Amino acid sequence: MTKFSRRFALARSTAFKSIFLGCLAGPVIAPAFADEAGTMVGHHLKLPDAAGRSVATYSIPHVQLVRAEDGKRVWLADELDDGRPVVLDFVYTTCTSVCPLSSQTFAALQDKLGVERDRVHLVSISIDPEQDSPDRLTEYSRHFGAGPQWQFYTGTVDASLRVQQAFRAYLGDKMSHPPLTLLRTAPGKPWVRLDGFATVNQLMSELHDQVASR
Repeated sequence: MTKFSRRFALARSTAFKSIFLGCLAGPVIAPAFADEAGTMVGHHLKLPDAAGRSVATYSIPHVQLVRAEDGKRVWLADELDDGRPVVLDFVYTTCTSVCPLSSQTFAALQDKLGVERDRVHLVSISIDPEQDSPDRLTEYSRHFGAGPQWQFYTGTVDASLRVQQAFRAYLGDKMSHPPLTLLRTAPGKPWVRLDGFATVNQLMSELHDQVASR
């Protein structure tokens, strides 16, 4: 098992049992985790009961990203405007608290969607593209059981920064990035912005009309 794999095994066995369950129960303090050198890393955050909801309109920047699944350079607007509802977040693979928790929520959303999962496009964009190569993001995605409807993207530092700024997700550096989920039910519709740790039930409620079983 690689160091990368061990780190996420730790996150899955510890963070998801304590932080994720604690988040469902009520406000808790997210602990940091020690890396291989013993340094405490991660975000220290008070987790709310549910993410705050607002509605906003964003201008998608004219940038290309690299889709980790196949290493292909793609236009972000084309990826987001494929006709499906989009659920989007920002992650980086060395994060040990905010990102694993958000990614676990995406994984749980896949399960909750069931046979309708292919009708929703889950998008995770790296905010640390210098470290997050397509191979590294692919390994990260496997730890969370990402299916083909959940895609990861990297690219240049400038491209990542422009996307974060366009969605008002940039706070100066990767360690300061907030828990944030953005959801749009169809191209041309406004975005629902969920500031904080969105729950699966929140996301399902927003998606209900688009993915309800027929």
